Amino acid sequence: MGSLDGRIALVSGAGNGIGRGIAMCMAAEGAHVYLAERDADAAAKVAAEIQGAGGAATVIVADVTRTQDVQAGLRAIEAAHGKLDVLVNNAGLNVRSDFRHLSEADWVTVRDVNLDGVVRLAREGFELLRRSGNAAVVNIASIMGDHGMRQLVAYSATKGAVIALTKGLAVEWATFGIRVNAVCPGFVETALTARALRIPAFSKALLDKTPMRRFGTPEEIAAAVVFLASDKASYVTGATLAVDGGMTAQL
Repeated sequence: MGSLDGRIALVSGAGNGIGRGIAMCMAAEGAHVYLAERDADAAAKVAAEIQGAGGAATVIVADVTRTQDVQAGLRAIEAAHGKLDVLVNNAGLNVRSDFRHLSEADWVTVRDVNLDGVVRLAREGFELLRRSGNAAVVNIASIMGDHGMRQLVAYSATKGAVIALTKGLAVEWATFGIRVNAVCPGFVETALTARALRIPAFSKALLDKTPMRRFGTPEEIAAAVVFLASDKASYVTGATLAVDGGMTAQL
């Protein structure tokens, strides 16, 4: 028996990196995972991996910046299952820039995915989550939501807002049987971070601040997400769980 047997789960940004790891791990724990991803080919590859391992996965081609895409994806889940048990808001991006040089267009792009995308999925998915009676929302924030770093100001601002949103929704939605928590990854080796982590001086500076002296993996983030989505975390809501090798403890 998996910890998510019979659950219907939606993971945004599930085509690669942390999202892929979460989708794979949830499927292995028994969930039917809907992969919400704007890159149809990437999502199809993940779905094929899950199905090849005996799991259940369905691709939803959707851009979280488009309300109509979000609504269409949720309608498909409603038609098939009538409810949603787990929502994982993982889709995210970063535009590296000193704040004084950050363009209006880049700020809107980062905000529209990292924050407004979370808002859209939560708002539009509320009714399906309520029907579950035992639903969980897990928002992927970041330790940068509580800390500052050069060229990450826009990213940090949006992730800090996700942490605040998580706490507010946890309070408001508890009476509907919906738990809302956030996972705050540290630096994880993915396509999103690969270029930065290949810079020797930058990589060394980060590792010097990390007690475990290594970067994380998508699977390690996924394990925390699965825990918060499962009944093992039945009395946990409004929490932010840092999965960062001890970086925030040292900071």
